Amino acid sequence: MTEFQGVRWRYDKDELIADGIVNGVGVVFSLVGATALIFYATVWRSYGEIAAAWVYGLGLVLALSISFSYNVWPVSPTKWKLRRFDHSGIFVLIAATYTPFLQRGADDPLLFAALIGMWMTAAAGVYLKCRYPGRYDRLTILLYLAMGWSGIFLAGPVAERIPFASMLLIVIGGIIYTLGVIFHVWERLRYQNAIWHGFVIAAAAVHYSAVLTCLSLS
Repeated sequence: MTEFQGVRWRYDKDELIADGIVNGVGVVFSLVGATALIFYATVWRSYGEIAAAWVYGLGLVLALSISFSYNVWPVSPTKWKLRRFDHSGIFVLIAATYTPFLQRGADDPLLFAALIGMWMTAAAGVYLKCRYPGRYDRLTILLYLAMGWSGIFLAGPVAERIPFASMLLIVIGGIIYTLGVIFHVWERLRYQNAIWHGFVIAAAAVHYSAVLTCLSLS
């Protein structure tokens, strides 16, 4: 176990290798998936949907790439800085994932306000993680969950604008993310970080399917 700036890294070599493999798979998936999604949107969809596909695709690649870099980097001042970006990337990923769905309701004041509010909350979360690294970690976990599940209050108007399959996949992905949080905080469990990132990538894959379904079936 190594400690730096009050934060402890408990992972041995085998755990780091396993986590690197899991994260590496996620990065490859995000690059291929985002490229395909943006290409499809560019050829077949409206300008608003193209912009939403870019936002989502870049957010997905950014979050998973930073996560990979942070988790394989040796304990050092650089890793400490990457930790801020890694935790900030979760806020960006949540807001980016909501964007393709809320963009469909840009003509609805409620959904447009929700889209702006989602990104404002993400910006506040990024500020919190970068300005106060290593502090308020449990609070930000609750904020992640609150942002993720806030969509429940918008389910009605969103469901009118996207396919049922997309709505179902959104919920399934949210459940997978939430279950993964159990392993994220279970720090004494061996391979805890690799398991947590496995849940993240699985949930991201489900949400990617929701975005793709939304573009292709609507």
